Amino acid sequence: MFSGLNFEPAQLPTEAEALRTGVREFIAREIPSDYLPNSDFNEGHVAAFSRKLGEQGWIGMTWPKQYGGADRSFFERYVVTEELLAAGAPVSAHWIADRQSGPLLLRYGTEAQKRKYLPPITRGESYFSIGMSEPNSGSDLASVQTRASEVDGGWVVNGTKLWSTDAHRNHYMVALVRTGPPGESRHEGLSQFLVDLHGDGVTVRPIKNIAGGEDFNEVVFEDCFVTAEHLVGTVGNGWEQVTSELGYERSGPERFLSAFRVFVEFVRHVDSNPSDEDSAHIGRLASHIMTLRQMSISVAAMLQAGKNPATEAALVKSLGNDFEKALPELIRLATPRLGPKHPLRCSLEQTLLHSPSFTIRGGTREILRGVIARGLGLR
Repeated sequence: MFSGLNFEPAQLPTEAEALRTGVREFIAREIPSDYLPNSDFNEGHVAAFSRKLGEQGWIGMTWPKQYGGADRSFFERYVVTEELLAAGAPVSAHWIADRQSGPLLLRYGTEAQKRKYLPPITRGESYFSIGMSEPNSGSDLASVQTRASEVDGGWVVNGTKLWSTDAHRNHYMVALVRTGPPGESRHEGLSQFLVDLHGDGVTVRPIKNIAGGEDFNEVVFEDCFVTAEHLVGTVGNGWEQVTSELGYERSGPERFLSAFRVFVEFVRHVDSNPSDEDSAHIGRLASHIMTLRQMSISVAAMLQAGKNPATEAALVKSLGNDFEKALPELIRLATPRLGPKHPLRCSLEQTLLHSPSFTIRGGTREILRGVIARGLGLR
């Protein structure tokens, strides 16, 4: 074990595993019949499915009941998340709010913010986007140029955010903006605000991807007024807040399961009579999945214990992204030409077209390696 890393062995407890059967039955019953399953959490913005998931109490599972949550464990949430992704369920609508915007508000938000924004999230009715990256910043968050200037009663925001998933469909954004000078560390002078994506001074422009879809967006703020009540946390504390938020973003099973449906369809395709080469591919891929899953469960255990496993989460994300990009390419090379509607071909084509985004969202390889190096005391 590397010095500075703490992937202690952890297992999902019995009460968490007990959820699997019910989740699988729910998925089989509720996924639309015309929906093409895909394990990439960015795909499938189906509001009706999110609302039904909220009725089950499976959004905001770990949050206090007073805010609409279920007071469940991170392990129980892990099981639900894992089953949804493995089945390729349409989870994009509520995903960001459940995974990181809600936990951010729980930790840093005011009581009024928690009571206003959290219950609709848990009902699957309110959706959030991330406002971090910018045209000239990318994963270098300390260099963001979007600025909020203080005025009577609030702040005026000007600037542009980029790669904001589903901003054209969602309701709110938690935007990281500059409210003061960067200081010697470059991390000073940053703050976070809740912004209504349908409010005045906000223009959302979808960006069509190579697969023909529109999930990423450019969001432009032009003299966008937000009241003082929309400040998240305290002025100038944005860097601490956003790095804690990234711990939630980088550690979950979505960081190695985005291409999982390709693996599932490949196993179904070779059926019970795989060639030696097919067996070797399945064994190799399965061993990677099991290792990454164990690392991710260890991170879930740290979150359950109230820790902030930023370095471990970054490592899971980095290794997971490498794997989920390699998986479809390996299977592509091992698969003969299939008919245009074959499930494996459909899943493979969809995943290959979306895979370039896997190493962008949540931090590029270079940024993640810097986080890991600092966590290990190497820089």
